Amino acid sequence: MRKLGCLVLLIAAAVLAAIVGANMWAGAGPAERPVAVVVPQGAGLARTATELEKAGAIRSASRFRLLARVFGGGGSIKAGEYEIPAGASAKEIVGLLESGKVRQRIVVVAEGLPSVMVHDALMRADGLSGGVAVPAEGSVLPDGYAYQRGDTRAQVLARMQAAMRDYVAAAWPKRAQNIAVKTPQEAVVLASVVEKETGKPGERTTVAAVYGNRLRLGMPLQADPTVIYPITRGRPLGRRIRQSELHAKNGYNTYASAGLPVGPIANPGRASIDAVLHPANSSALYFVADGTGGHVFADTLEQHNRNVAKWYAIRRARGEM
Repeated sequence: MRKLGCLVLLIAAAVLAAIVGANMWAGAGPAERPVAVVVPQGAGLARTATELEKAGAIRSASRFRLLARVFGGGGSIKAGEYEIPAGASAKEIVGLLESGKVRQRIVVVAEGLPSVMVHDALMRADGLSGGVAVPAEGSVLPDGYAYQRGDTRAQVLARMQAAMRDYVAAAWPKRAQNIAVKTPQEAVVLASVVEKETGKPGERTTVAAVYGNRLRLGMPLQADPTVIYPITRGRPLGRRIRQSELHAKNGYNTYASAGLPVGPIANPGRASIDAVLHPANSSALYFVADGTGGHVFADTLEQHNRNVAKWYAIRRARGEM
C-alpha cells in the first residue's frame, strides 16, 4: 500500500507539473509593450532565450528553454529581427521565431521627392548598413520600400531604381499617340515637372497637356520648379525666385530656354508619369493658381491675363502683396 501511495503521489505531482508547465507555456508573458529582438544568424535556442530575457519578452531564459523543449513543435528558429507583441506567451514567441515572420521596416519616398532627399531618407533609416551615393535624379520610383535590419542601403536603393525602370518600361508601350515626348527619358523629365507643378491629382493630365502643347509650339515651359532646381537641387527654396534667376541659363531653367530641362527635377510618381503618357485632350497653354490649391487654365494669353489678375486680387486680399 505504501508503494501504491507513493506512485499515486508521483503521478499527481507529474500531472500538477504538466499543468503548471502548460500554463507557463501558454500564459501571458511579462512584456508590457511590444519589444524588438534580434536573433543572430546561426543562433540556437540558448542564445535566443538569452536575447529574449534581455529584452524583457520572457522572465527566465532557462525556463523558456525547458518549456520549448517539452512543449515546442521541434521547428527551427530563424534568424532576423522580430517584434514580440506585448504579453506574448512562450508558445506564441516560439511560433513567431519558427515562422520567420521578421519585422519589416519601411523607407518612404514621397511623390516628387528630389534625389538629395531620397539620400537623406536612406541615411536616416534605422537598421540599414553601409553608405550610398545620391541617386540620379528621376531614377527612383516613389513608394514605400520594406527592409530588414542588416540590409544595406545600396540594396534598398537598387530596388527603388529597378521599380522605376520596370514601371516606365511597362507604361511606355501603352502611351497615347502623338504625345509631345519622344523617349521614355523625356517622359520622366516632363513627369517630374508636372509632379512639382500641382498637388491636385485631378489636374495632372491637364498640366501635362499644357506642357505638351507648349513643346509642340516651341514655347518655353516657364515652370518655376525648373528655376529652383539648379539652386537647391530640389530642396525648398524658402524665398521668392529672383529676377536674375529667371534669366539664368543652366540647362534646367525653362524660362530662359525652350524645350525640356536637361534632366528630371525630382522623382515623379506613377500618376505623373501616366499623365504625361496620357495627357488630357486640352488646347490650354497657360495656367495660374486659383486660390484653392489648384489652378485655372486658359487657351489664350488674354484669358490667362484675366486669370492672373484674379489671382493677384486674391493675394492682395490675403495681405500677400
